[in-house]
Amino acid sequence: MDAGTPSQNPPPLAQPPADPGTRGALGADLIAGISIAGLLLPEAVAYSGIASLPPQAGVIALFAGLLAYGVIGRSRFAVVSATSSSAAIVGATTASLAGGDPALRLLLAAAFVMLAGGVFLLASLAKLGNATDFIAKPVLRGFTFGLAIVIILKQLPIVLGVKAGGANLLALAWQLGAQWQAWNLYDVGIGAAALLLLKGFERWHRVPGALVVIALGVALNRLLDLQAAHGIEVVGTIQLDRLRLAVPQLSSAQWQRLAEVSVALALVLYSETSGSIRSLALKYGDPVSPNRDLFALGLGNVLSGLFSGMPVGAGYSATIANEAAGAQSRLAGVFAAAAVLLLIVTVLPWVALTPAAVLAAIVIHAVGHTLNPRVFLPYFTWQRDRLVAIGAVLAVFALGVLDGLLVAVAMSVALALRGFAQDSVAELRRHADGHDFVDARRDPDSRAIPGVLVLRPGSPVFFVNADRIFAHVRELRAASGLATVVLSLEETPDVDGTTIEALGGLARDIHAAGGLLLLARLKPPILDALARARLPELPEQAVSYFSVDDAVAAAMAGAGGRADLKAGS
Repeated sequence: MDAGTPSQNPPPLAQPPADPGTRGALGADLIAGISIAGLLLPEAVAYSGIASLPPQAGVIALFAGLLAYGVIGRSRFAVVSATSSSAAIVGATTASLAGGDPALRLLLAAAFVMLAGGVFLLASLAKLGNATDFIAKPVLRGFTFGLAIVIILKQLPIVLGVKAGGANLLALAWQLGAQWQAWNLYDVGIGAAALLLLKGFERWHRVPGALVVIALGVALNRLLDLQAAHGIEVVGTIQLDRLRLAVPQLSSAQWQRLAEVSVALALVLYSETSGSIRSLALKYGDPVSPNRDLFALGLGNVLSGLFSGMPVGAGYSATIANEAAGAQSRLAGVFAAAAVLLLIVTVLPWVALTPAAVLAAIVIHAVGHTLNPRVFLPYFTWQRDRLVAIGAVLAVFALGVLDGLLVAVAMSVALALRGFAQDSVAELRRHADGHDFVDARRDPDSRAIPGVLVLRPGSPVFFVNADRIFAHVRELRAASGLATVVLSLEETPDVDGTTIEALGGLARDIHAAGGLLLLARLKPPILDALARARLPELPEQAVSYFSVDDAVAAAMAGAGGRADLKAGS
C-alpha cells in the first residue's frame, strides 16, 4: 500500500483456494510440492554448511519439518524446514562449546534442536500460541539484517576458494583481502554464474532454479574435472544410510548450557514462523491456530534432533515460494517430502559432486532478500524504535551471532518493560454533551465533571508500576482538591497480588481523606480477583461499572448513594 490517502473500503481478500479434496486442488498441490522440492533440497544441504554440520543434517530437518507440519499444522502455505537464521545460531552455539571436535559438535547440535523442540511443546501445552511477539519486530528485523550480512560474509571464503575464519567480521574481511593473490578464479566464476542464474530464475516460480543450478554445477564439474584439475571443493558424501534414533549423550553442564539458549532459538524460529503464517493468513482470510502450530514445530524439531538434524521453522522465502507455486492445502508439503525422497533416491550421489561455491551462491541468494535497508525507513519516519533496530544490527556485528541473539532478546524484553512500566495517568473529561470521556490533553473543549476527578492509567497496571501509578493518582487528586475519584482500568487485562494490595491502599487513603474511589471498565479476571480479595474499601458497588459514564453518574447520585458505597452495603 502506498503512503497516500487510504481507501475507504478495506482491500478484498485474495481468491480463496479450491476445495483440497477436488482433483484440481490435488493437482495444484502436487505441482507446488514438486516445484518447492527443487528449492528445498539444495537449500537444506546449503544451510547445513552454515551450521558447520554434515549435509545430511539439513536433509533430515527437511523431512522432519515437512512431515510433522503436514500432519499437524494448520497453515496451507507454511513450509517447515531448515532455515538460514537458525542454522547460523546452531553453528555459533556449538562452535563455542565443541572446541573443534566435529563429533561433539554434532551431538551438541542434536541436543540443541531437541531442547528447542521441547520449548515449543511446553509452550503449546501452556497455550502460549497467541504470545507471538516475544521479540519486537524492529529488533527482529535488525537482528535478521545483521545476521544476513554475517552469513553472506562467511560464504565469501568458499566463493573465493580460500581458507579464512577471523574471530570477527573485520578480521575475516582483512584475511580475505590479504589473500587476494590466492583467490581461485574458477570458484569465483562458478559462484558468480550461479548467483546470476538464480537471480534470473526468480521470474519463473515453478522452475526449481536452485536444483537446475546444482545440476549445471555437477555437469560442469564432471566435464572439466574441476575438483582434481583446479582444486574446486565439492559438497561430499551425504550419508543417510547410517541414521540412528538416539538421544545425545552429553554432560549435565552441556545440557544446561544448551537449555539456557534454547529458548532464544525457539523465539527466533517462532517469530519467523508466525510472521510467515500470519501474513498469508491475513491475505487469504485463513484461520490460524497458534497452539497447534507450536505443537507441530515442537514435534518437528524433536524428531529432527533425535536423528541429528537441524532446527526447523517456516521460513518466509520457502513459504512464499509455496504460495507462488499454487499450493492449495498442506498436502503440498507432503508431496514436497515425497518429491525430495525421490530426488534423494535418484540423484543424491550426484549432489555430492556439487561445487561448494554453488551451495555458497544458493545461501547468498536465499538470505539476500533480507538485505533491504528500506525495512528500517518506517522507524526513522515514525521516530520510534530506530535506535533498537540499529542496535540489534550492531550487536550481531560486535558480539557474534549467539551473543548478538541474546542481546536482541534482552532488547525486546527491555522494550516491553519500558512500555509496561510507564506511570503516566491521563485525566478524562466529557466529550461535548455525550457519554464519551476523552483525554483532556487531546480535547481542549472537553468538560470536567463537577466534584469528580476521572483518571486513566496509560499502560497496564502490574507489579512493576502499580505503586508509582497509584502514587501519581494520589498527587493528581490532592492537586485537584476533589474528593471523588473514578479510575478507569480499561488498559489492564488482569491484576497480580502487588496490584491488588496497592489498589486497596489507594482506596483506604482516599476514604481516610473523606473521599470515594470508584473503578470502571474492569475486565472479568479483575472482577473475579477483587471478589475473592474482599477488600472492605472496594465493595462490589464500587467496582461494577461497565463504563466511565456509569461510574460518574453513580458518583454524582448524592450523599445517600455515596454513603452506601463507602460502607459496602
